[in-house]
Amino acid sequence: MTKSSKKPSKPSPFRPLPAHPGPSISWSPIVPNPEWEMTIAGDLFEQQTELLEKLVELPRRSAGIIYIDSCGGNAYVGLALASIIRLRGLKAAAVVTGECSSAALMPLAACRERYVTPHASLLFHPIRWQSDDQLKLEEAVEWARHFRWMESDQDQLLARLFNCSVELITEWSRPGRFLSGKELADAGLAHLLDLFDSHDLWQQIEKHRFEQAHKKGPDRQTELAWA
Repeated sequence: MTKSSKKPSKPSPFRPLPAHPGPSISWSPIVPNPEWEMTIAGDLFEQQTELLEKLVELPRRSAGIIYIDSCGGNAYVGLALASIIRLRGLKAAAVVTGECSSAALMPLAACRERYVTPHASLLFHPIRWQSDDQLKLEEAVEWARHFRWMESDQDQLLARLFNCSVELITEWSRPGRFLSGKELADAGLAHLLDLFDSHDLWQQIEKHRFEQAHKKGPDRQTELAWA
């Protein structure tokens, strides 16, 4: 009985190569390039013409930053500012530097990105009716009817712009509530800025966008406004 003999296998001419390292995903502070900066400050009614003209003069579909420090004012002016921001396709990042209350909440909500410091103040409250005109009974009744519709419509619009439930807006607005910037950020409606960060505003915004781009789930309100 003979034993079968096996020929020794030849060594493979191929040798495994070490894995190539993947691209780095660490963040470096690259400063974005906004095309413009503007402010919404003071009483909206008093600044109405100037603010509307500023927004109309900006190149349509352009990107920039709107700094907000306003106690609010006329609800119609807030609505007009928000409408122009949206209808002209402005890729605006809003930054609340102090206060953003009442009617000023509307242009804030209309911006693609919203940033606040923990120290910012935001007042949500129902629309207030104030008139120095001498109204007839019929005019007062009609205004009351329209006022009721407008109040509900603005609550729904604000909720849609903020991308939150109308119940949340109603909860904050009835009878009224001051929120801190941190509380607004905790609700997912804005992002926090750090006054003591070594990076400036643009670098903090860019860092936030980088972090959101590498998260699994979509962020609630950020869009890459300067992409």
